[in-house]
Amino acid sequence: MGDVTLPLNGGCQCSALRYQVTTPPMMIYACHCTNCQKQTGSAFVLSAIINEATFSFSAGEPSKFEWTSDAGNRRYGYFCKDCGNRIANGQTPTSGVLSLRAGAFDDTSWVRPAGHIWVASAQSWIKFEKEDILFDAQPTDYAPLVEHFRSFGLFATAN
Repeated sequence: MGDVTLPLNGGCQCSALRYQVTTPPMMIYACHCTNCQKQTGSAFVLSAIINEATFSFSAGEPSKFEWTSDAGNRRYGYFCKDCGNRIANGQTPTSGVLSLRAGAFDDTSWVRPAGHIWVASAQSWIKFEKEDILFDAQPTDYAPLVEHFRSFGLFATAN
């Protein structure tokens, strides 16, 4: 298949903060943790997990906010200082990956989650499909999500 072309570009709501990713995401999942619910003001967030070394801001300077996640990890988030739009999250110390807000890509027509994490705190009205990969909390093994995302065949080259 391989319909999505690289690089992937995106940015914040007001376009003051722009970014580029030069390799495909490792996976995309929906996170239902209470931190993501508060950050987005919604029921979940779609996270595209990317190699941090292949991500760069192409316009603007991000602001940074730090917090402790539901799993107890020290996290930080990059956001636009003008419109407040969250772009990406990382972990301190760095794990080498960023959790990029998939809705911030310029083209989101290809975006779909390979599974769902923190479903124990999902809103009661969320309905999962029987083929969905589900984790009650933070997964210790992301391999099923990576494998399922690759099976979508969205990118011509494997990541």
